[in-house]
Amino acid sequence: MEKVNGKYSLFGNELNRPDSRKTDKWQRMFVRKFKYDPDEKYELSVSDNKYLGPVFGLKDILRNGEGEPIRKEGSVVVSTIRMGYGHYRIAMAGASCARAMGFTPLWLDLLAIPGITTDVIDWCNSWYSRWSRISQRSPFFNRHVWEPVTTGEPSLPGLDAILNSWIVGWPWRFLKTNVKDYKMSELFGNLYGTLPRDIPTLTSHMWNCMGAVAGGMTNVVDMMFDNWPMAFQLTEGARHGVQTPSGYYGFRAMRGFDEKGRILKPVPTDALHYVGHLVDHELVENIENDCAARLRRMKAKEPRRFLVTMGGAGAQRELFKAIIEHAAPMAQAGKISLFVNLGDHRNNWEWLQGEISGYKNLVTTHFDWEDTRAFADGIRDNPVRGIHVFLHDNTFHGVYSTNYLMRVVDAMITKPSELAFYPVPKIFNERVGGHEMWGAVRGAEVGDGTIECRTIPQTLQAIDLMTEEDDLLTMFCDCIVKNKSIGIYDGAYKCVELATGKKFVRAKN
Repeated sequence: MEKVNGKYSLFGNELNRPDSRKTDKWQRMFVRKFKYDPDEKYELSVSDNKYLGPVFGLKDILRNGEGEPIRKEGSVVVSTIRMGYGHYRIAMAGASCARAMGFTPLWLDLLAIPGITTDVIDWCNSWYSRWSRISQRSPFFNRHVWEPVTTGEPSLPGLDAILNSWIVGWPWRFLKTNVKDYKMSELFGNLYGTLPRDIPTLTSHMWNCMGAVAGGMTNVVDMMFDNWPMAFQLTEGARHGVQTPSGYYGFRAMRGFDEKGRILKPVPTDALHYVGHLVDHELVENIENDCAARLRRMKAKEPRRFLVTMGGAGAQRELFKAIIEHAAPMAQAGKISLFVNLGDHRNNWEWLQGEISGYKNLVTTHFDWEDTRAFADGIRDNPVRGIHVFLHDNTFHGVYSTNYLMRVVDAMITKPSELAFYPVPKIFNERVGGHEMWGAVRGAEVGDGTIECRTIPQTLQAIDLMTEEDDLLTMFCDCIVKNKSIGIYDGAYKCVELATGKKFVRAKN
């Protein structure tokens, strides 16, 4: 990205000179802080991923020469960042569908590459996690700082602008945030410049996409997250796979991306593609069977199976405490079975033990991937009771265990993050950041989830409705099957198609 007349631009939309200068200052801060070397060289190779290699042939790209050389033929690079679980989850969907289409997925996590990438992203992620935790503990901060930052929609324009400038910086939705992020991601260009320039590449975060384009890569497809268009997700020089029609329009028109309300030049059609929800092949392929199993269990009056997913920050512990206190007596009575996935966050298990101490006779732990997989496989056609807690020692199994358990549960209780787009009946609890609100809107409108339950009593009401009555589960399952028939869950396949030129052909059930 080069300046013209002292201004940066995105798809022909110019940033003003003062903000362009601020962007240069932002990049220089990272250069000085982490002693960036513009001539740094990277030696990359691939080796089998020991966690998900057996699941879909995943290979890791690492910064050493000890593995196999990177081969363009038959490969798809899947580049991601662990910032929470959402971007890993999107990347796994891309890797799964690439494998199903005959390609070897090569996993490139910028936090696994020592150097400037790790330094910069760790710094950014620490601040993001800090603000996210504060937002869940302070309603004032959440309303007047965090939600305006994550949506670009102020609640009180004057106050929000002052607080944002003092505390966080620029709202993500505006053009100046995009340019700022691109100039930061230019520092990753040497890493991506080591890869074959035209190797098919999927990215699950804009920093991956921006770094790849800055490094000279010419065949980059960004698998875009969320359902609320924000300027910082766009990269000129890449193609973008958008999950929803409303998201597509927002990006196409660059709606709301100028802080003063100017109408901007649109994104060209060859840079933007509506693809559908980004979902793993194993989940999409088995939708009919899994929904039929849910309805069979419902008619047989088996305990209703709920999956609760917990993040690492512990920001929603009050909510999870209420869910567990409400659900445990129901589990004891045989009305529900509760699955709690803690991912790879052991500190949450230390907390959870105190919350379920009165129900130890109901609790079974699954702290090993083989045990988790065997448990899920064993209950596909058999009843299950009690409370089951899942915890793993690595991010891959921490994330993928939710995907694996989705197929054998009746409903998932989750904030409307990337899980909002998955083909399983969902109860949406309160969002973390205003941008997540639109994931719940999407799930509710396509009929595979509730509206956002913004209070604890609303969440508990949804659990009771899903437990005591059959109409919601029936409706959600019917909608999921219909959604598959019109391609709503085919987004990850479509992104692989964009990158490789190969069409996905679905096998007949």
